[in-house]
Amino acid sequence: MRAMVLERPGQPLVLRDLPVPEPGPGHVLLRVHACGVCRTDLHIVDGELPDPKLPLVLGHQIVGEVVRVGAGATRFVPGQRVGVPWLGWTCGECEYCRSGRENLCDRARFTGYTLDGGYAEYTVADERYCFPIPEGYPDLQAAPLLCAGLIGYRALRFAGQAQRIGFYGFGAAAHILTQVAVWQGRQVYAFTRAGDHEGQAFARQLGAVWAGGSDELPPEPLEAALIFAPVGALVPQALRALEKGGTVVCAGIHMSDIPAFPYALLWEERVVRSVANLTRQDGEEFLSIAPQVPVRTEVQVYRLEDANRALEDLRAGRVRGAAVLQIA
Repeated sequence: MRAMVLERPGQPLVLRDLPVPEPGPGHVLLRVHACGVCRTDLHIVDGELPDPKLPLVLGHQIVGEVVRVGAGATRFVPGQRVGVPWLGWTCGECEYCRSGRENLCDRARFTGYTLDGGYAEYTVADERYCFPIPEGYPDLQAAPLLCAGLIGYRALRFAGQAQRIGFYGFGAAAHILTQVAVWQGRQVYAFTRAGDHEGQAFARQLGAVWAGGSDELPPEPLEAALIFAPVGALVPQALRALEKGGTVVCAGIHMSDIPAFPYALLWEERVVRSVANLTRQDGEEFLSIAPQVPVRTEVQVYRLEDANRALEDLRAGRVRGAAVLQIA
């Protein structure tokens, strides 16, 4: 099979011919149809996330068709379409797993990071951590649901009942979560890169009541702010936009250092918190909600061999919606 492989952080991916993997016990072999390109992939390539499996096949927003199942695998059958997310395995034994917080498992393994992912024509996955793809979503449009949507949904849950929500960094996750939040009856305030008038217009098309640069303050205080951009300086900026008792949720797996800020920004019971990974329950909930909204993903499509260009376009802010590799 063909695969785009990371051989060393800091270097471009390399197109290689690799053996088709064999499904082990409880695993499924998938023919990959599409795989989303995530900012986390950039963090892995850039060496900002430590100790990836090397050589590594990136990609954790995988849509594929079951080709073969391993011993004891019973959830899916050949021909069925499934999705593979970031969380690829947990121990099931630690205090976090036993208390419904498998996203914090100390021994967790992650697709496209410590396990090979979907920048390839085939991949294997633990069937327990795969999801059926909702009917009505073509492969390319389904792929971003598996991380941008799913982990974004977990972040939205931590906004509680907030009605006025700011989204900082209007990329793949924000363009999905705006649709969910508007469907829930909330008001969305979109913050893009300064001067990104096209991105601001896109946010308003999706239902945002206001859109501006991340260096601006909204016309009224927010009850919650979700930060999808990996920019630590946005934390004090988002705190400035919050009303008393509001919450800032940092939704990325990596962020640059948060600069010092006056305690007055945090006072009056404002909260700053992070979101780590996902649970399978998050996936089940979000994938049942998405068709009800219905969430429509806008995608920019690339060939497998153009994965490096997709990553560079993502880095430069040239992707509207989500970048997806079309593989089969």
